[in-house]
Amino acid sequence: MKMTRKGNLYQLTFLPGFFPVNCYLVEELNGLTLIDTGIPNSFKGIVKVINEIGKPLKNIMLTHAHGDHVGSLVKLYSLFPKVPISISARDSRLLKGDMGLEPHEQQTPIKGGIPKNIHLQPDQLLHEGDQIDSLVVIATPGHTPGSISFFDTRDQTIIAGDAMQTRGGIAVSGQLQPFFPFPAMATWNKELALESVRKIIALEPTLLAVGHGEMIVSPQAAIKRAIEHAQRKIKK
Repeated sequence: MKMTRKGNLYQLTFLPGFFPVNCYLVEELNGLTLIDTGIPNSFKGIVKVINEIGKPLKNIMLTHAHGDHVGSLVKLYSLFPKVPISISARDSRLLKGDMGLEPHEQQTPIKGGIPKNIHLQPDQLLHEGDQIDSLVVIATPGHTPGSISFFDTRDQTIIAGDAMQTRGGIAVSGQLQPFFPFPAMATWNKELALESVRKIIALEPTLLAVGHGEMIVSPQAAIKRAIEHAQRKIKK
């Protein structure tokens, strides 16, 4: 595991050399919020960093329900049974293994690894604009129908899950990066993903943190390039 800290945000990266999977701990005044839970073997590293920081875990929040973002959820729940688990209302269905589409949604199959053995009921179903401590929920669908991002109101950091990637080059979800193609291969709706990243850049984030790849400080120019690239590809 590799840990990188930027202000109130701790990035925990598992399998950094091959298939980097990121979880994040957000430090608040009186506790910690975990964003995403990585793969199953992320459990020990997450607990280790929580103990090192020395503040109680207060929330577990999920950007979306793919297996590499919820892989340690059951183990963490067994250790922290009183910590509330939050996910978007839409992706709570995926968390149960339900891959059905709603009538208004693009009727193409949801992609990516969907968990099959998670029998937990989320404590909170999140919607656009909800706020937990310093973090505001931003609806950023596309990678999955219910993908969300979290915007830290203190410093304008955005934790965007797989709405974007920086591994293999910065890209909007769904845009294939040859050196790390996996997020694109697991994206449900490329057009919606592009609209979501337009929402992200409009927030003027000071730090971009994603599910796969390094964090980017002052990311506006890089996000703009990724948007322009996605627009060209989608028009073709």
